[in-house]
Amino acid sequence: MRFVIYGAGAVGGVIGARLHQHGHSTVLIARGAHLAVIRENGLTLRTPHETTTFDIPAAASPAEVDWQPGDVAVLGMKSQDTVAALEALREAAGDAIPVVCCQNGVANERMALRRFPNVYGMAVMLPATHLEPGVVQADSRLATGILDTGRYPAGSDSVAAEVCAALDGSTFSAVPRDSIMDWKHSKLLSNLNNAIEAICGPGTRIREITQATRAEAEACYRSAGIAWIDPDAYVERRKGLIEVNPIDFSGRSGNSSWQSLARGNRSIEADYLNGEITLLGRLHGIPTPANAALQRLANRVAREGLEPGAITAEQLLAEVETERAAAPA
Repeated sequence: MRFVIYGAGAVGGVIGARLHQHGHSTVLIARGAHLAVIRENGLTLRTPHETTTFDIPAAASPAEVDWQPGDVAVLGMKSQDTVAALEALREAAGDAIPVVCCQNGVANERMALRRFPNVYGMAVMLPATHLEPGVVQADSRLATGILDTGRYPAGSDSVAAEVCAALDGSTFSAVPRDSIMDWKHSKLLSNLNNAIEAICGPGTRIREITQATRAEAEACYRSAGIAWIDPDAYVERRKGLIEVNPIDFSGRSGNSSWQSLARGNRSIEADYLNGEITLLGRLHGIPTPANAALQRLANRVAREGLEPGAITAEQLLAEVETERAAAPA
């Protein structure tokens, strides 16, 4: 099995580096300055234990990859870029290739299944950072991350087992899951507040909003008949595996949404995080003012090129209250 990491940013880059480091054939697909540095100098992986640079084949698009039987495409791009990426992948590799969605949110698998018959979800618990071209950082000092995988919409098979075995032998913990989307819906709950750091700056915590986004999401899940993993089980899965440890030369500054803006991107994945909940709310008649406010403001910050922190916590709270007042009774 060869792994083609399509979107070798923070998560994809760390996965690709670790697989390559442990003897698995790996190709990276990246873009811009990140790709240029990888091609010229290699991909540098920083961890609490080491800094290592790897010479990994890298391409600018699926069209540059010499696709082979046994390849698996692992998607690591942000959800707003998935449709275009899937179209390019299908044109270059055909539709028989297994596609693994190791992305936040729960919409990517459905987008992939429209185009590919063999789609897999990956529930990612991997604290990683990518701010500098050619460099990715893994921030857990125990396991690099948890990457449980299963077929979409449900079930498991030999591909999921082989993917998990390769990852499990490459400093990750990875278990095949028959109900992988239950885990991804649980992960989505923890990602709903990514937008807070993107809007108000890294390290910002607003308890009233974090409680509200989760309560809205769980109400939507119940109304839609969506299952998710109990929070205690989710915490238990991380125990003894994920422990974020400051790295002397570069601490973990912010979550993935904040990192997108810090790299100068003018788009953000809020439509597929908070937007997933506002969508469910509109479908099932559930008010979602906290998620709607975060979705709108995160998109504004990205679209206008504002710095994270340009909107204060007080302004964000006021926006939530305005949204709440306007919601149907």
